[in-house]
Amino acid sequence: MAEAAPWWSPAAALVLLAALAVLAVAGDALLAAREAGRPVTASAALRPLLDVPRLLLAQPRRTPAADLLLWRIGVLTVPVAAVLASAVVPFGHLVVADLEVGVVWFNAMEVLTWGGLWLAGWGPNAAFALVGGYRFIAQGLAYELPLMLALISACTGAESLRVGDIAAAQDGLWFAVWMPVAFAVHLAGVLAFSFLGPFDHPAGRDAAGGVLGEASGTDRLLLRAGRWLLLTAGAAMAVPLFLGGGAGPLLPAWAWSLVKTLAVLALLVWARRRIPTLRPDRYVEFAWMVLVPLTLLQALAVAVVVLER
Repeated sequence: MAEAAPWWSPAAALVLLAALAVLAVAGDALLAAREAGRPVTASAALRPLLDVPRLLLAQPRRTPAADLLLWRIGVLTVPVAAVLASAVVPFGHLVVADLEVGVVWFNAMEVLTWGGLWLAGWGPNAAFALVGGYRFIAQGLAYELPLMLALISACTGAESLRVGDIAAAQDGLWFAVWMPVAFAVHLAGVLAFSFLGPFDHPAGRDAAGGVLGEASGTDRLLLRAGRWLLLTAGAAMAVPLFLGGGAGPLLPAWAWSLVKTLAVLALLVWARRRIPTLRPDRYVEFAWMVLVPLTLLQALAVAVVVLER
């Protein structure tokens, strides 16, 4: 069971989430440098971080007849949803919010990203930004339903919606071993809700940057930070759901949680660079025709095992 969080845990969790996101950005920059044939150096890793002061000082761009309130709400929602999602993720035995329905909370924050990204596309009153927002809404169910069924599989295996209980239920055998479909779908869902890698359609180059196209200054920084925070929160959540949480020899529980999170995050960053952008219509068809039935069968198989215990 997770321990009650000390008073400083929300600040510590935010700092840890941000630090992991920075590591992910640095790792992605190194992979980009390697692919471009540039030297893989510390300066290459720090290059994306040099944009931060520039974006903070840049003058915001405004489009004619923009709905500034909705635009700003959408931009803020993306990073805020990521931070709130991480509140139920335990590191070892410590968690900011040990909710009875922690998995539901996590999933709700990902759904909240739907609304945020849609508003970020609607608010500028610009064609390409609107296309980016529509893309995320149009494909959202194809992301959400398989992911929801994957989460249900983990909850069914532990017979609980509390994240700490799910991690404790994997004593001796990780859920990733006997729920491989759910684990793979969770990782794909993390990339999708972060609109990164093969699921980068909302911010695609073919739409002139989509939801990022009209964003500048602090707005652009928040959206870019939000997608990496979402990726980090999803990677951290995979550890208690499918990789046994903080269980492991020699190291303390929090250290094992951190090591496993870094491993999952490295895998997702690598996949972002190695897997090309999927055609939206092809992925939606694959999700409805293949992923949903597969995750349904996975959840059914888990339910049968639990009933036979």
